[in-house]
Amino acid sequence: MKNAEMTRFDARLPIEQKEFFEYASKIGGYRSLTEFIIQSVQLNAEKIVEEHNKIIASKKDQEIFFDLVYSGGQPNEELKSALKEYNSLL
Repeated sequence: MKNAEMTRFDARLPIEQKEFFEYASKIGGYRSLTEFIIQSVQLNAEKIVEEHNKIIASKKDQEIFFDLVYSGGQPNEELKSALKEYNSLL
């Protein structure tokens, strides 16, 4: 992170948990406990945000789809052709 503004994060945890994290960071090949924790938290945060964004996008896609279905619009030629092709496969 070139020229990134840095901040400090402190956490209190039981000794056993810290020792476990230190052990995991060593066998995982991390240079330090801090590197292990930051990378682990970053990966988990990315997964959470990605899943959240999928849900939001999915809900928006559903709204768009059902708005179009219920609006009563007529299918275009491509959609009619796709339906014919689908029915021929059944």
